Amino acid sequence: MSAPNNSYDPVEVTALHPDEVARMRDEALAAIAAAASLDELKEVRLAHAGDRSPLALANREIGALPPAAKADAGKRVGGARREVGEAVKARQAALEEERDARVLVEEAVDVTLPWDRAPRGARHPLTTIAERMTDIFVGMGFEVAEGPEVEAEWFNFDALNFLPDHPARTMQDTFFVEAPSGGESGLVLRTHTSPVQVRALLDRDLPVYVVAPGRTFRTDELDATHSPVFHQLEGLVVDEGITLAHLRGAITAFVQGMFGSGLRTRFRPSYFPFTEPSAEVDMECFVCRGASVGRPEAPCRTCSSEGWIEIGGCGVVNPRVLTAAGVDTDRYSGWAFGLGVERTLMFARGVKDMRDMVEGDVRFASAFEREI
Repeated sequence: MSAPNNSYDPVEVTALHPDEVARMRDEALAAIAAAASLDELKEVRLAHAGDRSPLALANREIGALPPAAKADAGKRVGGARREVGEAVKARQAALEEERDARVLVEEAVDVTLPWDRAPRGARHPLTTIAERMTDIFVGMGFEVAEGPEVEAEWFNFDALNFLPDHPARTMQDTFFVEAPSGGESGLVLRTHTSPVQVRALLDRDLPVYVVAPGRTFRTDELDATHSPVFHQLEGLVVDEGITLAHLRGAITAFVQGMFGSGLRTRFRPSYFPFTEPSAEVDMECFVCRGASVGRPEAPCRTCSSEGWIEIGGCGVVNPRVLTAAGVDTDRYSGWAFGLGVERTLMFARGVKDMRDMVEGDVRFASAFEREI
């Protein structure tokens, strides 16, 4: 920067020429008006209103002018810089207003939406339907009994009259946990809830009226109708003067309480090692009530137009089971039944594939949240 010179003509300083000052001002105003964002405006402000901007550099040249010329040049450059500063402020205010309006639209919050955005889970339908089945028998005066899922072979087989060579005791049907050793019974994952019968007779005073819901295990492949893990509801009554008529009445009361009033039941002869005589239990189809039998024009998908649905097995408790539990068979008799929980759910709620029950999809459980 040169020293003051009284004879210096300010017109000869290019940066202070009126046309040059006007050009720098107009260029700055055009750049400010063209800034489309606050970031762009910041760059424009540094370029045209910052310490190294053309107008700032021109302002420094004023000091080299003679005193008589400084006022006019200072007024001209100062006016241009003031216009640029005001334009920056105005443009910044406009861009901030646009930004705020855009944020209100893009980041709007609908306060009328549910505040709890996490999906709510639901109890599994197998749990709720097992409880409903249990409640029906509890209403008849039964108590709930439980037993371990890892069971001794003696409770799972021997005490229930399964002979040592019975096919159910092979590796093809049973998950073995520990082999017998030192005269002790081996351990298995229980294949049915029937071991609870023996445990209830050993732990409780007679008479015994119990139901035992629980999980069981067998070496089945997982498909639409089978699972290696499934649930049963076991029932046991041991008292004086107990007959099959009492069993028939209890089963009929369960069927009507679970599926609807007026449904009939029937027993078909069968065989189970722990009951004699034994029977398979059928109930009248709760959808067609037998009306679809022999009518191909009106088939029933629930019972396959047979009019009856198998729901479980039952029978009079084998005296050998009572003897194994220390019960006087001359004085006491009893009956037992076993009902499939998954089977009941499939019939009651139209579930077609058992795999849906075990895959853990919360949508499956949520669909039954208000139904059971």
